[in-house]
Amino acid sequence: MVEKKKIDVMFFEAFKEEKALLKSICPEHIHPKFTSQTIQEKGIENVPSTLISIRTQSKIPDEWVNDLEGILARSTGYDHVLNYIKRTGSLAQAGYLPSYCARAVGEQAILLVMSLLRNIKKQVNNFETFNRDGLTGQECQDKKALVVGVGNIGSEIVDIARGLRMKVAGFDINQKVPGLEYADLTSGLAWADIVVCALPLTDETDCMLGYEALKKVKTGAIFVNVGRGEVSPLKDLKRLLDEGVLGGAGLDVYDEEKSIAQHLRDPNKYKETENASIIKELKGRENVIFTPHNAFNTKEALNQKAEQAIESVSLFLMEKRFLYPVPQE
Repeated sequence: MVEKKKIDVMFFEAFKEEKALLKSICPEHIHPKFTSQTIQEKGIENVPSTLISIRTQSKIPDEWVNDLEGILARSTGYDHVLNYIKRTGSLAQAGYLPSYCARAVGEQAILLVMSLLRNIKKQVNNFETFNRDGLTGQECQDKKALVVGVGNIGSEIVDIARGLRMKVAGFDINQKVPGLEYADLTSGLAWADIVVCALPLTDETDCMLGYEALKKVKTGAIFVNVGRGEVSPLKDLKRLLDEGVLGGAGLDVYDEEKSIAQHLRDPNKYKETENASIIKELKGRENVIFTPHNAFNTKEALNQKAEQAIESVSLFLMEKRFLYPVPQE
């Protein structure tokens, strides 16, 4: 009888390219297991390994609290892991990957901005008739862009926007980018033609860019969110779009993203929530662009992500600590 190998680490939410990279650099003495599904989609009742690794959509069962020793979030955000530890009182060590994809996410943020300014969805739709009516767009140069959250990702957005000769300002408690003009949120929103959110989710940022805040923007302003969806609730964005306050919106992150993703992947199994209904209603609009939390996903970033993840797993298995511990707020 072949002896069953012990699983050293269980990787959840590992899509095809990520799994291939992780397997290719994982040392032979480490025995991983992979699934593309979230924990809840996989339907596992018992802890598969004392060390697990997730991205952003897995919901860790409370029942695992006494069996988990380590939780590695393969993401720059860690609020979901911190919330689990606080809620359950878990003693598990927690790690994350803070710096692998800042440029990738920054580039996608500006890609969404430019696509909205140039009416890309409408251009593609009009190709069948080669009709140019209503396709006149706007150029980036001299547009006023407010970057809300100027950390690792936000600073890359600032750099790219400056390269496109936009007029850029930032909003952040920590004012670290040299030469960047910082503004308070109210005056910054009133000034901006474009608002890009790169905020993490905290108690302070939850709903920070909701209806009451964003209604202060110029009529027709563009809003892009690559930070966390809870910062700008979907129902508020829909209202702002319906009222013509926002001229366009581009999102890579979503309020209640776990339930939205589950429903979109398997609508027969998972019910349609209010936010999923809003997504379905908005996704066909030519001034709205949705992407599946994919801004991080470049070859360059994925290589860095896999390397950092395996380094973190190796260190934890040897020393019961992570390369980048989740800050205990």
